[in-house]
Amino acid sequence: MSSAIEKVVIIGSGPAGWTAAIYAARANLSPVVLAGDNLGRDRVKGGQLMWTSEVENFPGFVKGIDGKELMHTMEQQAALFGTRIRSHFVTKVDFSSHPYRIFHVDDMAGEEETVTAAHTVIIATGAAANYLGLPSERKFENLGVSACAVCDGALPRFRDQPLVVVGGGDSAVEEATYLSKFASRVHLVHRRDALRASKVMANRALTNPKIVPVWNSAVEEILGTEEKGVTGVRVKNLQTHHTDVIEASGMFAAIGHTPNTKFLEGQLELNDKGYVVLKDGFRSLTSVEGVFAGGDCADSTYRQAITAAGMGCKAAIDAERYLAEHGIH
Repeated sequence: MSSAIEKVVIIGSGPAGWTAAIYAARANLSPVVLAGDNLGRDRVKGGQLMWTSEVENFPGFVKGIDGKELMHTMEQQAALFGTRIRSHFVTKVDFSSHPYRIFHVDDMAGEEETVTAAHTVIIATGAAANYLGLPSERKFENLGVSACAVCDGALPRFRDQPLVVVGGGDSAVEEATYLSKFASRVHLVHRRDALRASKVMANRALTNPKIVPVWNSAVEEILGTEEKGVTGVRVKNLQTHHTDVIEASGMFAAIGHTPNTKFLEGQLELNDKGYVVLKDGFRSLTSVEGVFAGGDCADSTYRQAITAAGMGCKAAIDAERYLAEHGIH
């Protein structure tokens, strides 16, 4: 472990992580970003937006922006102000005593585990959308397969087109209801014969003339071409075993998210779904003094790039105030 104690270490490199880095760097805190996102599906820095080709709802980009480009721009801005960036993946942390210890490794370089000591830590590891796990699902990601209606539903590819939403809980109903504003029809595919959503939410979906429930069914394959993207979804009735193809220009997985917080178990207070529990209402404080959190790892409600960025801003300001209050300059 290095003898130097970092003032701020930021774990994660999505909108929350880069925004926290920009604010911390401009406050002359010389932050370190451990940019591995801890996602099991693909280990790259930048978080979920690295797999989003069209971002139209992030303020300041009239014509939209590619998700990778947005993340690269944020990274460059953070680096411009003096952020030190390491493409390392955090394996575990020790918040039992101060200074805190972060264990991380650079998988690409094959390095051994490194330990960094820090006065403050900002957790910005995000959350991974749960997908069905079908090969065809990955094939058509960003070509009609999505896990965020608010992010993608208004895109031209989905307007006035039939769409499929998979799931039966509140999230699925919210996604289907939102998409019904743009789609010609929304097929809500659910494995059971009744929605798991709250009665109010379920009634909202079942009385919406654009939403068509597809009961007792599961998606077997997403169909399409490289040129057109998604053109349909093959579903199987779990009772009759009959298969059918639903013509659709998009499929939205609405079966929940998994926060990237496994490495925090036993170190920070997490709720029953694994999200970091924030203290003191509006702020970014966690159960450990000097450890802050922002973005989707602590937000199961909004899960938007802009809200994550705002939370990253708060975390950096809270860290700066913590350091000042403890006379760490």
